[in-house]
Amino acid sequence: MTSPLKLAAFRPRLIDALAGYDRGRFLKDVGAGATVGIVALPLAMAFAIASGLKPEAGIWTAIIAGFLIASLGGSAVQIGGPAGAFIVIVYGIVERYGVANLLISTVCAGLLLFLLGLFRLGTLVRYVPVSIVVGFTNGIAALILISQIKDWLGLSIDKMPADMFSQLHTLATHLDTFNPSAFGLGLACLAGLFAWPHLLREKTRVGQTVRIVLGRFANTGAAQAGSRVPGPIVALVTLTLLSWGFNLHVETIGTRFGGIPEGLPAFALPDFSWETVKQLVTPTLTIAALGAIESLLCARVADQVSGLPRHDPNQELMAQGIANAVAPFFGGMPATGTIARTVTNVRAGATSPIAGIVHAITLMVVVLVAAPLAQHVPLAVLAGILVSVGWNMGEWREFSPAMLRRFSRHYRLLMLGTFFLTVVFDLTVAVQAGIVLACALFVRRMSTLFSVELVSLEPPVLTYRLYGALFFGAAARLDPMVAAVERAPRGMTVVLDAMQLILIDATGLDALRQLHKAVRERGGVLRVESLQPQPSEAFERSGFAAELAAAAPE
Repeated sequence: MTSPLKLAAFRPRLIDALAGYDRGRFLKDVGAGATVGIVALPLAMAFAIASGLKPEAGIWTAIIAGFLIASLGGSAVQIGGPAGAFIVIVYGIVERYGVANLLISTVCAGLLLFLLGLFRLGTLVRYVPVSIVVGFTNGIAALILISQIKDWLGLSIDKMPADMFSQLHTLATHLDTFNPSAFGLGLACLAGLFAWPHLLREKTRVGQTVRIVLGRFANTGAAQAGSRVPGPIVALVTLTLLSWGFNLHVETIGTRFGGIPEGLPAFALPDFSWETVKQLVTPTLTIAALGAIESLLCARVADQVSGLPRHDPNQELMAQGIANAVAPFFGGMPATGTIARTVTNVRAGATSPIAGIVHAITLMVVVLVAAPLAQHVPLAVLAGILVSVGWNMGEWREFSPAMLRRFSRHYRLLMLGTFFLTVVFDLTVAVQAGIVLACALFVRRMSTLFSVELVSLEPPVLTYRLYGALFFGAAARLDPMVAAVERAPRGMTVVLDAMQLILIDATGLDALRQLHKAVRERGGVLRVESLQPQPSEAFERSGFAAELAAAAPE
């Protein structure tokens, strides 16, 4: 009797993290959460705008989804919210299906993520090859860089198409609307984001000044958080003041969206119908797949940089599912784990999910207090921030000739193929084709590991030794043995030494049956010796062991 399916236990990491929690850890978490909350503000707005949504969609996703993921997740320090990886996907869904259907797809993807975690399928994400992950990550990063050219250059384009070639054509035909002020702001933003971490080093004058100002918080979590003043918020504030002070003629959040609404978002039910849900299978699966991969990759990174207990992948998927199922009811977009903000959280001193909760609360307070000021933020500055995100997101050195030479041809084919398909088509096609190709290459590689060795030919005994796994991809390697038996003298005894045979499947068993048939037609006997546990069980279960015993002489 088979055992019933065992479901994952719903136990957020927050419960375990609060054991032995003290004031010192609380201060560290508050400092880290406040830092990440400030960092998340410009990123959340930028991700939403780049996705074809209003900035408040990204902000409230960061607040609501970030709070739920931190409270219910399986990682101690992961920060959830809108992510750069979703920009291209969400923009394509909005262009093709509309914002209302994006919300429905996100809710359905959230339910699917929760079920994946509930049925303990979180470990399946680890079966996605690294080459595919690198390929589609670099592809998404390249698309993010292309998508920000419009706002960085200040081009007057009413609406950008979704696919890359159409975007490049549209950009090329509108270069005459180039805005030098917007380009200057974006360039200054990029330069500042690159230089800011170097300026904050202890040996620099800027770094010493920052530490003097924050000296009264010495030996506290706030000091650790404050000593790493986030570059994106510095760029956002200084360049917004510069643009407003000099009255630069650039597009801002206010001129495009009318600003950010003050107050809490309204709860609204999307117009669900079964017919609509059936039409949204592809975007739903895309959001769920990308959300699962990104969140669990981020959780693994968090484990490595924090040194805290390993995350629970199933609990993390359930938390991601709840966050994605709830956020759209407040106008939110898809959410997942965010590597940059998670690493910032760890480096700022986070010790528990309390930091993620504080991050969401900090972001909400900032938005409610400073929402009217957001209308002055230039879109070119947000474009500069996203260009920095896209550049840091890509693992570009993997494409260098020196690195490519280190990889096998299979790895190069998977990585470059996934990158090409992501850029030219979309992520769904890239991942599907990549996984299919990975499976085909894996089967081919495994089939080369199976071999047959002729040990001795001493009539009337013919002895072979089998190595590796005899499965559907390697079954054809028995054909030369069958041909040799058909040419051998009648009455031969064929012995198969299976000591090194580690696995056999139904196709492999069928190939052995064909060999057995050829031996019997020549009046001989087939003996299989030294079977390992799995092949032995397969022989017994399929009845092949009984067939061999019945054909053997007494």
